Amino acid sequence: MMVDWQVTATTIYCDAVDDYVTIVVYKDWTAGCSGYKQYVGNPTKTTVKMLKQRSKRLGRQLKCEGPLDYRVAAYRDKLIAEEEATAKSQ
Repeated sequence: MMVDWQVTATTIYCDAVDDYVTIVVYKDWTAGCSGYKQYVGNPTKTTVKMLKQRSKRLGRQLKCEGPLDYRVAAYRDKLIAEEEATAKSQ
């Protein structure tokens, strides 16, 4: 299925890290999340400290669920469904 765009993105609140993250989907349907890069890929000491503080405040462990997170998959799947619906109506 071909799409008319190169990349699309949306920003959501991610309760896994208690922060807003940007989900990016590319035209080949690969997807990623800015939270993964920030919280898992190469977290700074400040980022790690901030996550620990948020975890303590919320009373639960905060942990990025990675690129296969259900939020990333749900956004990608929503776009695929929209593209399929558009293709069928043409």
